[in-house]
Amino acid sequence: MASIFGHGIVGYTISRVASKSNLKNLVVLAILSSMLPDIDVLAFHFGIPYEAPLGHRGFTHSVLFAFIWATLMMYFFGKAHKRLYFLVIFFSTVSHGILDAMTTGGRGVGFFIPFDNERYFLPLRMIKVSPLRVSQFFSEWGWQVILSELKYIFLPCAVVLIFFYKYDFYHTLNKK
Repeated sequence: MASIFGHGIVGYTISRVASKSNLKNLVVLAILSSMLPDIDVLAFHFGIPYEAPLGHRGFTHSVLFAFIWATLMMYFFGKAHKRLYFLVIFFSTVSHGILDAMTTGGRGVGFFIPFDNERYFLPLRMIKVSPLRVSQFFSEWGWQVILSELKYIFLPCAVVLIFFYKYDFYHTLNKK
């Protein structure tokens, strides 16, 4: 998996690009939703194996889970911006599986669970897989993860954010 930091910056980026409004709870929900699928690591404590549909990188990493989660968040928090909330939360949640499918480790992502229990990786697998234990994150392995995420997650997100802020600033100056 990518680290929670990598997932969080993608959720932040999606929320800021999707809405020029200052919807702070949308930004927070997007960040949390981009991290949420890793709640499935709790399955290990219940004896659920990694490869099971409810195991790590299973159902909570699926498109169906993202759809259900986005629908719930839209109804509870969307108010006058239901479509915006749905789309931002959906894409933030789906982004988690996409990043995990780009990592160098693990057993793939169950994008289509419960309809297909197969696990998938994307052809580009350049993000170093993050350790599951916090103690392992503060090691050489953790340092490699940070460098990898700076290059393949944070830098692209920064470029996207700069582009959109520059475009918005430019658009505002030229508005008559």
